[in-house]
This record gives sequence, C-alpha cells and structure tokens, in this order.
Amino acid sequence: MPNPTRAFLLGPLLKGVSRSFYLTLRVLPAGMRDPIGLAYLLARAADTIADTSLISPEQRLALLLSLREQVNGATDDAALRRMADEVASQQIQSDEKVLLESLGPALDVLSQLSEADRKAVREIVTTLTEGMEFDLRTFPDERSGHIAALSGYDDLDRYTYLVAGCVGEFWTTMTYAHMPGTLKEQPGTMARRGVSFGKALQMTNVLRDCGKDLRIGRCYLPQSMLDPYGLAARDLLVPANSLRARPLLVELLRKTLDHFREALDYTLAIPAFSVRLRLACLWPILIGLETLLLLVDNDAWLDPQKVSKVRRNTVYRIIASSLLLVSSNGLVRNAIEKRIGLIEARL
Repeated sequence: MPNPTRAFLLGPLLKGVSRSFYLTLRVLPAGMRDPIGLAYLLARAADTIADTSLISPEQRLALLLSLREQVNGATDDAALRRMADEVASQQIQSDEKVLLESLGPALDVLSQLSEADRKAVREIVTTLTEGMEFDLRTFPDERSGHIAALSGYDDLDRYTYLVAGCVGEFWTTMTYAHMPGTLKEQPGTMARRGVSFGKALQMTNVLRDCGKDLRIGRCYLPQSMLDPYGLAARDLLVPANSLRARPLLVELLRKTLDHFREALDYTLAIPAFSVRLRLACLWPILIGLETLLLLVDNDAWLDPQKVSKVRRNTVYRIIASSLLLVSSNGLVRNAIEKRIGLIEARL
C-alpha cells in the first residue's frame, strides 16, 4: 500500500523546495529517486537552518549539529520541535517552513530505506552539513558588517568538495547500486570524476554569486589569490573593481573549466542507451557553462545587481535541444567542448 507521507515528501514538497533540481530528479531511473530525493530534502533543511540569519550563528550551529546526529540515528524530539518553532517561523517561503516541520516524517522515511541506501544518505548529508558548519565557523555573523576571506585555494577546493563534490561521489554510489553494469569505468575513476563534476557546479555558483556573498561577509575568493593583485576582500565590495579583479576571475574560470572537462568524461562514461541518466548529467553541465559564458562577458561581475543568471527560457531551450543530442557521444562532446571553447576564447 502506498505511503502517503512518503509520497508527499518526495513529491509535492520536494518539487516545492528543489526548483530546477526536481527536473533532474524526475528524469532519473526510478530506483534512484527516493534516496537522492530524501538526501536532497534533508540537506535542504540543514541548509535552511544554516542560512537563517535572524538566528545567531551559534544557535544555528547547535541545531545543525543536532540534525546531523539525528540523521545518523540519534533521537531528539525536543531539537526537532526547536527547529520547527525557531527556524520554520522565520521562513518566508511556505515550502521551506513545511519542510522544517516535516523533519520527523523525513527521518522516518530514512529509516525505511534499504541498509545500503540509508548508509549512503547518512554519509552525504553528514558531509554536506560539514560544509555548512565550515561556513558558520569560518565567516562572521551576516549582520555584523565584517567580512572574511578564505585563506588559500586549498580551503576553496575543500569547501567545494564538502558542499558539492561529495554529491558526485554519492550520485556515483547510487548509480552502481541501482543500475549495476551501467557504468563501464572503474568505481574509483567515476568517483573522482564525480567529485570534479560537483566542484565544477559549485565553482560556477561561487563566481556567479560572489557579489551577493560578499555582502553577507563571505569571500570565497582566497586571500592568497587576491594578494598578487593588491586586493583585499573589502575591495571586492566595490563593483568598479570588477575589472581590476578580472585576472583572478580568469584564473578561477580556468580551474572550473578543467572540472567541467571531467564532468564531460563522466557523462560520456554513461552508455548512450541510459538516456535518463545522461540527461540528468547533461543539463547541469550545459546550464553551468551557459552561466560561465554570461560571467566571462560580465564587466560588472562583482555587482550583486548584475548577476550572471541564465534566464528560464534559456534553460528550457537547453533542455529541449539536449533531447536531440543526448544519445550521441559525438554530439554531446561537441556541444560541451564548443561552449568551453567559447569561454576560453574570451579569457
């Protein structure tokens, strides 16, 4: 008999809080949808807790760590009530409020997964919350007026692993578990490419959202990379410094494109007949590269009012055109390498 709570969590609620990811999720093979969808819901709830700036960072961190413990098997109904009372009440988006109020049922669904899927979901949510913990411990309170930068590129690289690269590993684990024999490459090779895939998408987010993040005190551009250009994090608050900081943007774009090349190899390792799985990889790559094309042409990339955001009708165009090329290795490679070439020509 169908479980109505599970159906609601992984249906209407997931659609309400996941936006574009829901498109990717719906195209996945059936066996992968529940564990990946549940992992997304739990991570989204944790992210909402971590980002609710009307609550002190210390309080958010305590609730975040409590949620991590409960994902890993602890029971704390009082903490769940605090999340519902203290965090949900601050949400403008009703779906996020409902999500926080539904954590108990979501944890029940987690307990109903197979042992292997439950272990994988616990591991990915644990790692993702470590990335959120990194933010809360590294950067000042958003309301303090202070700003801090990461120290070196290694910090940025680790951050992109914690909040996105690990998702590539998880995705790969789910594929081997639910679609055995699909991936012909060795698991270690695919896991490494999956990490780069996630890092490519997160680096795209970091560069696109730089202006906005700076205004809540977070500079993900490492100070060691700012130093050669005589820049400090606070200098990046001035949109006119976008051109002055462009050499750093170019340097980070080149690293991001290297990750996208690994993402291409990951996608081509999926057999052409696995159309759904290929589309789930192809869409974020094409949308990410479209974002970088906008970014590389944006002379005011540090201005939060001029974010390089792909328009919705462009997303739909990308999705439609991908249906014509997804089954051909040559067409997929050409589409992605063409976009990479266009970006490199502008660097």
